[in-house]
Amino acid sequence: MAEPEFEPTKKSSKLNSRLSWIWTEYSVIIAFLILFAASSILSPRFLEFSNLMNILMQVSIIGVIALGMTMIMLSGGIDLSVGSVLALVGVFSVIALNASGSIFVAVITALAVGAFTGFLNGFMVAKLKIAAFIATLGMMAAARSIALYTSDGGSISGEVDGFSSISNSSIGAIQSPIFIFALMAVLVFILLQQTRFGRYVYAIGSNEKGALLSGIRVDRIKIAVYTLAGMLVSVAAIIETSRLNSISSSSSGQLYELDAIAAVIIGGTRMTGGRGKVVGTIFGVLILGILNNMMNLMNVSPYLQGFVTGLVIIIAVVFQKRE
Repeated sequence: MAEPEFEPTKKSSKLNSRLSWIWTEYSVIIAFLILFAASSILSPRFLEFSNLMNILMQVSIIGVIALGMTMIMLSGGIDLSVGSVLALVGVFSVIALNASGSIFVAVITALAVGAFTGFLNGFMVAKLKIAAFIATLGMMAAARSIALYTSDGGSISGEVDGFSSISNSSIGAIQSPIFIFALMAVLVFILLQQTRFGRYVYAIGSNEKGALLSGIRVDRIKIAVYTLAGMLVSVAAIIETSRLNSISSSSSGQLYELDAIAAVIIGGTRMTGGRGKVVGTIFGVLILGILNNMMNLMNVSPYLQGFVTGLVIIIAVVFQKRE
């Protein structure tokens, strides 16, 4: 006699389950669309093409770094050194540029320095069994110190014509850093979603002991992840250095690790690893970019932007725990 009440309850349960799945899978996209619509209403200047391109330009550097951070956090780690490493890479690349007179040498130097620092991070985490937080905190201090010492605590400017064109050129109306960010996003997406390496990264983040017992060389994968992330920091450093045609050892890269981690968490990647997507990180970067842009358009004090970023991180983590 209670059967007539069972079917509506069952349907309601299925509907709730379906809505919960949609929110879990697409919450960052929904949040982006809501924020985009709200920004369009709050400021008529927001939808101007030049402003939208400016947002994409502003997020391109953090976006490239966040792609590497996504791989690291998917494997269950974290990297606090990305901002300092960016400054270090920038200093060495400009020195190589001025000494050799070759843009190619500068780019190769940047990639080598970034890969080496990433390798050291991975080696400390995988082989020396140092917690990722501690290992990369040490690298953050060391990289910044070396950058300051090498540049005498100041800025270094490029002296070779054409270097600044890397970031200041455009294809049609779209500037090259946006294309570089898009290209890196596609490559990282393919690496994580279409290769055995990507499956191993997810497996290690989900259950490291299980991955080890199944025959995965966990130490090698971790070192590779940090090395690749270091190379992505190098790409970001090239964009920033060529855009300004100089690098500041003291201020370049400051708090970039906060923005990168925020973008990854907002994008849905678990702090504990094993779950997350590159697409989510991209939308996380865009959300941060729109928030900062709106605060500028509404003349909000720049000193409050860090507060907003921190608040967004906390909210994102709270929602992750409720899933």
